[in-house]
Amino acid sequence: MIFAGITKSSLLDYPGKISIVLYTPGCNFNCFYCHNRLIIEDIDHIIPRKEIDDLLEKRLGLIDSVVITGGEPTLHFDLIPFLKKVKSMGYLTKLDSNGSNPEIIQKCIDENAVDYYAIDYKAPISKYEEIARSEANPRNVLNTIRLLIEHQKEFEVRTTVIPQLNLEDLIQMAKELPPLPRYVLNPYRTPEVYLESDQELIDVPPYSENTIAEFAKTVKLYQPNVYLPF
Repeated sequence: MIFAGITKSSLLDYPGKISIVLYTPGCNFNCFYCHNRLIIEDIDHIIPRKEIDDLLEKRLGLIDSVVITGGEPTLHFDLIPFLKKVKSMGYLTKLDSNGSNPEIIQKCIDENAVDYYAIDYKAPISKYEEIARSEANPRNVLNTIRLLIEHQKEFEVRTTVIPQLNLEDLIQMAKELPPLPRYVLNPYRTPEVYLESDQELIDVPPYSENTIAEFAKTVKLYQPNVYLPF
């Protein structure tokens, strides 16, 4: 397992837990608003595995959980063995994913490798490929979410409320999704690094938190368990 970034202590990434966050390089989506573009496009900077192993050993008893995010972690063949090793040390595990690989999520479930999942739902089906690009398939994402429900796993679904999504889009997404235990509407913040070709998209002003909170009141009619992280 290789990692291109690390957050040594976080209170934000696993609900109610203190976490170490590890970032895998590479992604099969190409969202213009990605905040981790450097590790998607440039995987030359890899953190030495010994540094990660030493940190995990040192923080035992001080940190509750290890979060694997990206990029897209399910692209890495040794994801599940690494998750199981972390669990065997006594950590809880959380997996952040774009949901594009339901087969890998099924294997995670079968191996009991993950304690908590966070799955991104980017856009309504009709706009999914436009927003996530790289031939993104929303049906795979929905299949991933249904698997987690079927197996009664702890999870949340997250949507970043980019300015290219309007309230009608959010309502459509809420209708497309099955009933969720936790639906997080994250505010959009302009990424520091982005493709020059995406400048026009980047220049669209973001919604205010107050506007997103107003959107949430309507979305709750279709997904009651909406959560706003602000």
